Amino acid sequence: MRRISRSFARFTLALVALCLFHSGLAVAQTQEPAKEPAKPTAEVEQLKQRLQQLEQTVSDLKGQITAIEEAKSKPAAPAIIEATYSEPPKPAASVSPEKAQNNNGKGESTFQIYGFAMLDAGYQFKQNHPDWFDVIRPTKLPAFEDEFAPDGKTYYGVRQSRLGVKATTPTKYGELKALFEFELFGTGVDAGQTTFRLRHAYGELGQFGAGQTWSPFMDIDVFPNSLEYWGPNGMVFFRNLQFRWMPLKGRNSVTLAVERPGASGDQGMFTDRIELQGIRPKFDLPDFSGNVRFTRDWGYFQAAGMIRRIKWVDTIQDNVDLDGSEIGAGLNLTSNLKFTPNDTGRFAFVFGQGIQNYMNDAPVDIGIELTPGGDPRRPIKGVALPMWSMVAFLDHNWNKRFSTAIGYSFMDIDNSNGQAPDAYHRGHYGLVNLLFYPVENAMVGGEFQWGRRENFLDGFKSDDFRIQFSFRYNFSKSFNF
Repeated sequence: MRRISRSFARFTLALVALCLFHSGLAVAQTQEPAKEPAKPTAEVEQLKQRLQQLEQTVSDLKGQITAIEEAKSKPAAPAIIEATYSEPPKPAASVSPEKAQNNNGKGESTFQIYGFAMLDAGYQFKQNHPDWFDVIRPTKLPAFEDEFAPDGKTYYGVRQSRLGVKATTPTKYGELKALFEFELFGTGVDAGQTTFRLRHAYGELGQFGAGQTWSPFMDIDVFPNSLEYWGPNGMVFFRNLQFRWMPLKGRNSVTLAVERPGASGDQGMFTDRIELQGIRPKFDLPDFSGNVRFTRDWGYFQAAGMIRRIKWVDTIQDNVDLDGSEIGAGLNLTSNLKFTPNDTGRFAFVFGQGIQNYMNDAPVDIGIELTPGGDPRRPIKGVALPMWSMVAFLDHNWNKRFSTAIGYSFMDIDNSNGQAPDAYHRGHYGLVNLLFYPVENAMVGGEFQWGRRENFLDGFKSDDFRIQFSFRYNFSKSFNF
């Protein structure tokens, strides 16, 4: 309105000046009637030019007033925001619970479609399990000489490609969020296949969330900016079914959850014993997890904990009783440190027992241990295997177009005396890369990768060396309504 008022004032002044000019010209003509046509003078030419300028100003002001009035009469179109995708996907821009409550359920909602198409191509100098041909997993390296021979192979894959949708809506109970995401990396019975696999199916309303997403025991921000898909073996990495409570959100946060239980066991040297064929897991309690995060200008620090009961029953009726249970518990300390605007350190230190199910690349949670004294009714028992691990990576941005990630990860298992000599004992993981971003939503890069497996008692070690090149094309579209 102020803009219209100013335009109207300028328009009025121009009309007044124009009228005064014409009036003055008429008076001059009546006072001094010319007997014959007068020749144009310099003063008259100047007045004519001034008149043309005033007429042009009036025309421009009329156009501005018309455009403003037409714009005000039209309804506003929905805002469409362009956005780029990053790993991992962050929640869409949110409205605070206070604002949502004030709106009484009416406010700005968002809907985003995102993902990327990615090609991985590389050469492996050594060997590993063929179902895991395009990743570095120390647990999948040979446990004895030439287990997965021959050495050397070229590999290609698009299994990292991803598609997801997420939405947010303010309500009087807080922000409503929903996330649904797939990728093409097959695991489990689909290991080695290019097939759709669910990553996230999760929703939140205010302080409460439910579905499949990152475990609170995990910290996804430890994951480096790497090309290799699986990631550091020593970090906690698990998307689990859960119900969570988030009493504190923001720069400082608290999250508590109950999660779907699960574990695995190693029968070691007694695998073929008939007494063990009737052992069945029994999960009658959920896993309990939580974390506390403190965020500052220099980065953040997070402490996460996990406690769980792992139970099994002997279903064979004989003279041997192999029922048992163990407590799994662990602590995961993580941090991102902003050394400079272009350098971020990513660190993790994990220790506990019976938490291997939550680790990114680890063997079993329960191992076999010989019972002291040779009790014939209970000659062996299951024990939670102690472990510890660490992650240390640096992400460096050379400029807006180039970046590098470099780092190392490690895991150590305290094996039980009933496990086989070639049982997994220790794993190493490392990489260095150079990534190039020619435009905002595209990336191409090369990476050198290394992994090592060390056995429990027989002294065998196996290494894996790879060179990988990847091409990624991101897409994302957000709608506010």
